Amino acid sequence: MLLVKLAHALQLLRERGIKRLRSRGVGHGPQSQRGGLGATWPKRRVEGREPTGLPAPPHTMYGGYMPQGYYDQRGVPTSYQAPSGPVGPPQYQGYVQTQPHGGMMNGNMPYEYSNMQGKRKALLIGINYVGTSSQLNGCWNDTHNLANFIQHHAGYHPDDMVILTDEPSDNPRTYPTRENMVNAMHWLVSDARPGDALFFQFSGHGGQERAVEMDEEDGYNETILPLDYAQTGQIPDDELHARLVRPLPVGCRLTALFDSCHSGTALDLPYVYATSGNIKETNITMNVGKGILGAAMDYARGDIGGVVRGLFDTFKSATVNSHAAQYTRDTRSSGADVIMLSGCKDSQTSADAVEAGKATGAMSWAFITVLSQWPQLSYKQLLNATRDCLAAKYSQKPQMSASHPIDMDLLFVM
Repeated sequence: MLLVKLAHALQLLRERGIKRLRSRGVGHGPQSQRGGLGATWPKRRVEGREPTGLPAPPHTMYGGYMPQGYYDQRGVPTSYQAPSGPVGPPQYQGYVQTQPHGGMMNGNMPYEYSNMQGKRKALLIGINYVGTSSQLNGCWNDTHNLANFIQHHAGYHPDDMVILTDEPSDNPRTYPTRENMVNAMHWLVSDARPGDALFFQFSGHGGQERAVEMDEEDGYNETILPLDYAQTGQIPDDELHARLVRPLPVGCRLTALFDSCHSGTALDLPYVYATSGNIKETNITMNVGKGILGAAMDYARGDIGGVVRGLFDTFKSATVNSHAAQYTRDTRSSGADVIMLSGCKDSQTSADAVEAGKATGAMSWAFITVLSQWPQLSYKQLLNATRDCLAAKYSQKPQMSASHPIDMDLLFVM
């Protein structure tokens, strides 16, 4: 009804001979922080880089930082089981579901949770862009810390991990060029079966570029930047979805972690969740209300041109947002069990930080810290705990999205 009234108001202005004016967005490139800018795969082994003077694994972290406070050694659940003991501190304790149930979405598309009993594979990528004007400091640490963490706390074996970083190496296949990243993504998802558990991590620069398809509410694709992005280009979310999500069968799990700017929907997953556990819906009413209020203020100032621009842009934005949300749900839903955590919203940057004297991505640090202290959390509790972990020092807000509707009270597994 609100949109109908808005369209009627716009038509009246047209009939009075007032000319419409258009405004265009500006593309986004690399920014500061972490934004903007079948054969056996060779393993990245960084000899002699383990920190000294720290306890033996599982406590040892490559970057040298240790999660503060209580450290739980039970590990992150690798299958759906009743929690043994309390689920986190008092503010996160509550009902946790351990009986996942698949279903149907979009009318006739089945989806299933992975039973997590199949093979486990992981691809971890950390790029510091050494020697460039956009150099970062914590991405190598993020990748090795997470490799260490998922090995000792989630059952991933080093022989089933591929690690790409721009650390010095005699093997060119271990550098995170676009070609190597694409080949490694293919390795990760090849021969995937229902019940498998896959893990993907990217720590580096993220950006945005103008979208071609009508699947973005803001008109921009989210991207990640390979080491050679200046020569080969950025990798957009459409391509990431096609390479990492689309090949997966129903009931295969992929857990993805992006510690980069503008990464809120880096995999183009259609179901984005709020901290309440509800699916975020495009807030057309709120956006239209803001547009009408702005037009009213322009009218009060006698700025008729501002009234027209405001009403037209509001109507256009509401139409595009509604279409983009439905288009994404129609074309990006998957019966595979894909869960993504990202360091920030699409509109935000993700910090290249220092914790306990060591360079690290803020999101990577928070993810490891939270799950080290409280490994038995629901999806909703994990999202809230990660945000709370960052809130005191960082403005970025981690996001959680999925390829199908999920029960946010379900036990988080990976």
